Amino acid sequence: MNSSIFLDLALPNATTWFYFSFLLAVTLFVRFDRLLSLRNWDVVAFYLIIPGLLCIQEAHALNNLSDNPAVGEIKRFLSRSNSLLLAGYIWLMSASGYWFLRCLFDLGLEKRPMLPPNVNIAGMVCLAASLFLCLGASAIRRLPDSPNSTGKGPIALTKVSDGAVAVVSFQSGTTDWNGTDTRFWVERAVAIIAHLLVVAAILMIGSKTFGDPLTGIAMACLYLLLPCTGYQVSQVHHIWPALFLLGAVLWFRRPYVSGALLGVAAGSVFFPVLLFPLWFGFYRGRGTGRFTIGFVAALVLSLGITAAILLSSGELRQYLRVALSLSDWQAWKAPRTESIWTGSHWAYRLPVFIAYMAFVILTVFWPKPRHLGHVIAQSAAVVIGVQFWYADQGGTYVLWYVPLLLLMVFRPNLTEVRPPEIIAGNWNFREWVVRRIIRRGTKPV
Repeated sequence: MNSSIFLDLALPNATTWFYFSFLLAVTLFVRFDRLLSLRNWDVVAFYLIIPGLLCIQEAHALNNLSDNPAVGEIKRFLSRSNSLLLAGYIWLMSASGYWFLRCLFDLGLEKRPMLPPNVNIAGMVCLAASLFLCLGASAIRRLPDSPNSTGKGPIALTKVSDGAVAVVSFQSGTTDWNGTDTRFWVERAVAIIAHLLVVAAILMIGSKTFGDPLTGIAMACLYLLLPCTGYQVSQVHHIWPALFLLGAVLWFRRPYVSGALLGVAAGSVFFPVLLFPLWFGFYRGRGTGRFTIGFVAALVLSLGITAAILLSSGELRQYLRVALSLSDWQAWKAPRTESIWTGSHWAYRLPVFIAYMAFVILTVFWPKPRHLGHVIAQSAAVVIGVQFWYADQGGTYVLWYVPLLLLMVFRPNLTEVRPPEIIAGNWNFREWVVRRIIRRGTKPV
């Protein structure tokens, strides 16, 4: 043994991460002088999600053991694995249901007392930097029982990753280059950069939108501290849409930019399309046309880039056929992938999907008037609602909505925070259309 004892560092397993993270979160964010405050319970409630993820991880680990012919009692392993898998998804659905109701309850909360963390700003900055280094270490070395990839990633992102791997392999100039190692490092580098951008967006929202840098640092610390961030640290397709949703919140005063960011997210991952009615209602009378143009243009551009990539590789028709046949997002088809709906008839999932779509349509009109706090809470509710009917491991896509939940829990009073009013003389899409119609109608024949 030649290595020093000071370098014999092992990452904790998922259970240890869960317990110690919970103790640290309580120490940092729970205000013991106001034990019955809603913010205290929200901090604890973030950890309601984790037991479900742990059950699913254990079920997958047992499945891997049952594949080993050297291990006896395969039926017992499979039986326990199936029980844990079902328990995990039931737990995740219950936790998602709680947070969905909590988001709706937040729509009626106006008074938001300031509850700063128990550490000053210098200590929080030091902790955030340390946690990010730990997150990077877990991405590179992986947790001992970290899960495999969950769900399907965006096609364009996958193809870009394949291209990066090919470029690195070509630049190496060696014939024995390990493509698997290259892919690992490319994916981990992209994941770390994506998490860094999420943290930067949270910090900017706290500082600029909420007007309190300490709140931004506190949100960033809790994001890095939550076990789900560490468990799914390499799941780039989970972090990708959350990053654009945070950007839309950050630049909400510019409808073009906000719409474009949502459009890019919707063009690469399907569910941000469901946020369009909500944000359309938010901008009604205050830049609806600009938001719509930005959203549609970015959506078409994203889909066009994806189609061009697939067309160049000759896979466009194949991917279209696969996408249209998937039962994951089509609630009127029998589910074929792992989820709480596995083995059930499609008729049970369809009513849940219809109720969810009714809620999405309702977000266009309710509540009214609407401020940024409402939009954050409703956006989180819309994303959480996808978990109830999505048939491909629905419930495990926690990083899609956790950043929005952090904004909702830590936000101050945002009653007066709305998009800027349209000033007379500025360009307005609706007025431009009306003027064009009138001008065309008054042209001499």
